[in-house]
Amino acid sequence: MLASDSLATFLSSMVKTFTGFAPLGVVLVAMLGVGVAEHSGFINTGLKLMLKVTPKKLLTPSIILVAIVSHTATDAGYVLVIPLAGVIFFAAGRHPLAGIAAAFAGVSGGFGANFIPSGIDPLLQSFTQSAAQIINPTMSINPLNNWGFASASSLFIVMLGWYITDKIIEPRLKNSPVDGETQDLPAFEDARSDEKRAFLIASTVMIAGIALLAYVSAPADSAMRSSDGSLTNFSSPLMQSIVPLIFLLFWIPGAVYGFTVGTFKSSKDMIDAMSKAMNGMAYYIVMAFFCSLFIAAFSKSNLGALLAIEGAQVLKAMELPSSVTVVGIIFLTGFVNLFVGSSSAKWALLGPVFVPMLMQLGISPDLTQAAYRVGDSSSNIITPLMPYFPLVVVYCQKYVKGTGIGTLIAMMLPYSIAFMIGWSIFLLGYWALGIPLGLDASYVYPAVAP
Repeated sequence: MLASDSLATFLSSMVKTFTGFAPLGVVLVAMLGVGVAEHSGFINTGLKLMLKVTPKKLLTPSIILVAIVSHTATDAGYVLVIPLAGVIFFAAGRHPLAGIAAAFAGVSGGFGANFIPSGIDPLLQSFTQSAAQIINPTMSINPLNNWGFASASSLFIVMLGWYITDKIIEPRLKNSPVDGETQDLPAFEDARSDEKRAFLIASTVMIAGIALLAYVSAPADSAMRSSDGSLTNFSSPLMQSIVPLIFLLFWIPGAVYGFTVGTFKSSKDMIDAMSKAMNGMAYYIVMAFFCSLFIAAFSKSNLGALLAIEGAQVLKAMELPSSVTVVGIIFLTGFVNLFVGSSSAKWALLGPVFVPMLMQLGISPDLTQAAYRVGDSSSNIITPLMPYFPLVVVYCQKYVKGTGIGTLIAMMLPYSIAFMIGWSIFLLGYWALGIPLGLDASYVYPAVAP
């Protein structure tokens, strides 16, 4: 990286590296729409009504469950669920950082768990199948080969995250007083009749928009489908449009609510709302600049690839029992994840090493992929190289001004440790009971016919 050619390339591509930082556009576009919905009062009224019917005891698991399901909509969890969790906890009289931590644990720490199949399933499957064909050229892997385990893991992560949030994180946060700008956040009180009416109208508009989207997407030849007819494939126009859809599905109802209830008098008020939303993103933009450059430089150094390959070779040389090897893969993946943030890029590196290696030990590619998902998810929440990590820091600073990267890592560390150990044990137990990992999946190689 210090060679003259590398430095010249780094400097000449600096602007392109920053503007091409994927989370930057995602966050800013989504927050424009969310800003209108927030400053009009639409989100606040919705939270008041939700808190009225949700038992306080079930607030934490509800947040974590929604966070896990949000994986289906790619980036929605980071730009919507995590900040709203802080608002919800604050409105309920609880520490907002506990809500942010719970949601972050569900969105990122529970990335490998979900009831609903998402784009990550066929993405990982494609790498797993290619790696398996090194040993068996005719082998095929079902895209939903981990669906059963991912679904069961969702319940496990909800329960474990619930305990950690309520029993460990929130009690520790008593020493972190809320000193941010919270005057615009909702109090735990009943919504006024005019607010309820405006919310009903705006919600109807939002539901109508979702229904229209479903109608347009339903036909087999819909323009929202990918070339293979899938709606959930990462390459499908629907998945590629998630962020613009978030913008519209919050901007339009937010505007309707604002003009109905009177918080918006003219288009200038809407522009002011979006400007306020962008003002809150200033710190994130600065952090995104330096993060984008660091991640790009680290990627070009190939240090992450070196760590991954060398670690896999060490694991292979140890010749451990099958169950211990699987746990070793989980922990090695979690370690590599601290340096290589992308799930697909990491599996592209590790898959061709792990999958054939374990097939020769009698362990199926399906089980290897499940172990990878556990390790990949568990350390997501403590690595600053995760692209959305700076954004979560900004969310926290809204309530506690002194929050920094170290503060967030310390807050999320109990989740990471518990998920890494607990989820590993859960996978071993799942394996011992012989519960199907997913569709057309097995634990052993060659697969034993049922």
